[in-house]
Amino acid sequence: MELMGKKSSWDLWIEEALPKLESRKMFTPIRPMNLSILGQEDEAQTKFDEDEYETFQGIQHWDRLSVQISLPQPFFQRLMDGGELISKNEREDHEKISSNQEHQFKKLTLFAGNDFLGLSRHPTIAKATAKAAMEQGTGPRGSPLICGYTNYHMALESSLAKLKNKEACLLCTSGFAANMALMVAIGSLAPLLSAGRRPTKEEKTAVFSDALNHASIVDGLKLAERHGGVEFFVYKHCDMSHLDALL
Repeated sequence: MELMGKKSSWDLWIEEALPKLESRKMFTPIRPMNLSILGQEDEAQTKFDEDEYETFQGIQHWDRLSVQISLPQPFFQRLMDGGELISKNEREDHEKISSNQEHQFKKLTLFAGNDFLGLSRHPTIAKATAKAAMEQGTGPRGSPLICGYTNYHMALESSLAKLKNKEACLLCTSGFAANMALMVAIGSLAPLLSAGRRPTKEEKTAVFSDALNHASIVDGLKLAERHGGVEFFVYKHCDMSHLDALL
């Protein structure tokens, strides 16, 4: 944070404190942590057997299950009629539906989800997930920077990098987080190149964003702008004339 070109007391305190913390080696991340398997606590390393899980070729019957949903018939009818989607007696409606499920639900195919590869219902994924949960429990334990990066994460990143013929891979918790991380990374270029000083307008990265871009991109750009690394311009949706005028 800078006020009228001068560093705030907070910035000065941080600059003074960081060297002390670094000298005490308090910034050492634990990456990766090897998690003990339940019942095999004395094992030195968790072993990954690539041949343990079956693979499949082509479309399988479970692929459709990942996009199949069932909606309560009363809700579906209100949806079709253009009525209010929230019922005042929603709990009572649910209890009535539960007593006669076969006749009270409408099966639909959902195209609004993010399960693009259909992995949520893949039996191999389900088996591996269940096995990992039984052996090592569930939950993130902490952020990847502190204590949330395990040998499982490292193995997955290495496998994905190998699959895509890349040097490395970085896991994100969601597509939203990945887009935000990318925007912030782009916005970090100018501050890094400006060697400690605030980038000038000419040194900042200019980003031109469609008005209807996803919220993850918009939020990422706003965060990058707050860090002082980008200046972004919004053009009307798919309007190349407006974009050309901004350029």
